[in-house]
Parts: sequence; C-alpha cells; structure tokens
Amino acid sequence: MTHPVSPPSSTFRLIVTGGGTGGHTYPALTTVRALRARLTAGGRALDVLWIGTADGLEARVAPAEGIAFTTVATGKIRRHANPVKMLGPANVRDMARVPLGVAQARKAISAFRPDVVLATGGYVAVPAGLAARLCKRPLVLHEQTVRLGLANRKLAGSAARIAVSSESTLPLLPEAVRSAAVVTGNPVRPEILTGHADRAVTALGLAGFDRRLPTLYVTGGAQGAQQINRVVADALPWLLERCNVVHQCGPANVEALRAGAAALPPGLAGRYHLTGFVGPELPDVLALADVVVSRSGAGTLAELTALGRPAVFVPLASSAGNEQAHNARHLEAAGAAVALEGDVTADRLRDALGPLLTDPARRAAMADAARTHGRPDAADRLVDVLLSAASER
Repeated sequence: MTHPVSPPSSTFRLIVTGGGTGGHTYPALTTVRALRARLTAGGRALDVLWIGTADGLEARVAPAEGIAFTTVATGKIRRHANPVKMLGPANVRDMARVPLGVAQARKAISAFRPDVVLATGGYVAVPAGLAARLCKRPLVLHEQTVRLGLANRKLAGSAARIAVSSESTLPLLPEAVRSAAVVTGNPVRPEILTGHADRAVTALGLAGFDRRLPTLYVTGGAQGAQQINRVVADALPWLLERCNVVHQCGPANVEALRAGAAALPPGLAGRYHLTGFVGPELPDVLALADVVVSRSGAGTLAELTALGRPAVFVPLASSAGNEQAHNARHLEAAGAAVALEGDVTADRLRDALGPLLTDPARRAAMADAARTHGRPDAADRLVDVLLSAASER
C-alpha cells in the first residue's frame, strides 16, 4: 500500500549558525534574503533562528534583519604550529565549553525543528553543527575560503552537503566527504552588482578626477590597514601621475594621511580622494574602479571576481590558517590578480601596478580571468542546496 506524499509546509524553517566576523556573517545573511525571496515567490514563508555568540557581528546583524537570535557557549581554539602548545590552559578551558554549547544548541534545535541547518563557519558553528547531527537535522556547511576553515573541518563528516566557493577546494577535501561537496560560490550582496561609476563621481565629489586615466580603489577594510596605507602613501605621487585614486584608509588614519598628501601639486591632488569609510556608495566606487588594491578576505574576493575587477592583493599575514594568502595565490595562479606577500614596499607596489595602470589590454585580460572565478548567483545556488538537503531528510 502506498501512502500519499504530504505537501511541504507553508513555512520553511531554517537555523543559521556561524559568525564572529563579516566573512562568516554576511554570506549567511545574503543567503537568508535569497531564500526568503525564493519562498515568497512560491507562496511560502520563512522562519529563521540564528545561533551565534553574544559578542560576534551576528549578534547585531541578525536582530537588525528581524531574525530571531539565540546564543550558545563556545570556545575559541588558539592555533599553534606546535601541537603540544595547542593544549595550553586557554584552549583546554575553551574546549571544555563545547559540550555545554552542544547541549544548549540541541535544546534550541529540538524546540525549533528546522528543515535544515546552515553553518557558515566560526567557532559557534561547531556546537550547533554537532547538535544538528544529534537531532537528525540535515546540516549544510558553507566554506568561503579556498581551504576548509577549522570549524568546517570539524563538521565535515556530519554534513549532508558541503557548499564550497571554488573548484580548487574539491581536491583539498578529505576523500570521505567529497561526494557531499558542491560548488556554489560565496554569496555576494546583490547591490554590489548594481553600481554606476558616474554616481560615485557625484556622491564623492570627484570633480578633480581625470576620467581619461584609470581609477585605482585602495581599501584596507572598515578600519583600514596600516600596511596598505603606508605603501600607498609612499607611492602616491607616482600613482597620481598614472591614475586617479580613491583611498579608503579607516577613520582613525585620515588626518595623518591628509597631512602627508598636503604637499602634492594641485593637479595631482585633485586626483586623490581620501576617505575613512566607504558606505552605501561602495557599489558605485567598485563600478568606477579599474584596479583594486586590498586585503584578500573571502568576501572581497567574491565581490571582485563577480564584478571582474583586476586586483593587487596584500594578504593579512595574521589571518586564520593563513587563509588570505591562500586566497590571493589561488587567483594569482589563474592570472586573475597579483599577490604581494611578505615585506611589501612602495617599489613592489609600483612594480605590480605599473603594467595594469598603463596597459588597458592587460587590465582587460585580468578582468576576464577574475570574472571566470566569479559566481554572482552564489546565493541562489546555495538556496538550491538548502532546499535539496531539506527535501531529502
């Protein structure tokens, strides 16, 4: 005797876990928005619970989006090349918190009864991901970087699906979990793809820019990057003879850099726009930019490749697992960027930028190579994975 298949509930229930930084938080948020839009179009609703930490970025982002938020105990594992030193008092103390976090997450998951759990990395994902397995709820991991982060490595064996951002990740996965892997890309905010160069000129007041020259966008992230600021300041007159520069330096660094640029000749000074922070106008600034100098975090790579922007990356040496260096090398090997590691000087920056600023054909070739690694539809691909995993439980 066959039994009729019951139709799906009108409400899809999703638990999101992950965060700490924007690299883990914003891809999750973008995916939630894409999932909600997909379900709404089909006449269904979305109910979301985010399991995070009280002091992570997700604690602000989720409630601002109207997403229910709860916290569980977790611990930060401090990495060290020497395994013995991994067993230091701080690590032992924090690892002891994980079982408590698993129990708390299990209680939340049992009460919420999600159709699927999405884990995007960060320490909080470990207890929540393990609890998903105990509750027999499908777990989908999303990895933003080329190599699996520590949390996702711990959870890989429990996952129904492992969504990765790059084809290059697949051979790096343990053989036992490769069959669960699917390449989705790293979700990019849709507004990033809708910028207009002329709007940036108007919004930032770039009347002194020479539009016959290429425009360089320099960014060190929201707080700026002292290393990038220093080498750009040292190379500034040389740069302004060849391009316009929008320099996002971090709010705390504006005055010192402005004082250093005060001696620029008026003709060159008009091509230099210094700002502490770039906010809603970022899509327009990226549309204006012909070349970008930046760190090589996963979110930055996703945006620049989706747009097809040539880039010179200065990886953050202290990034977890040296992931920024791996990201930058990955794109450099594909001809989609230049990676500057180690002691980055003004001379090395000039050597990297010179061919790009003076040769439009070289810029175009690098832009094409970057675009082949971009997945502007990554959020929709990840939504497909979530719906598929939920349907199979």
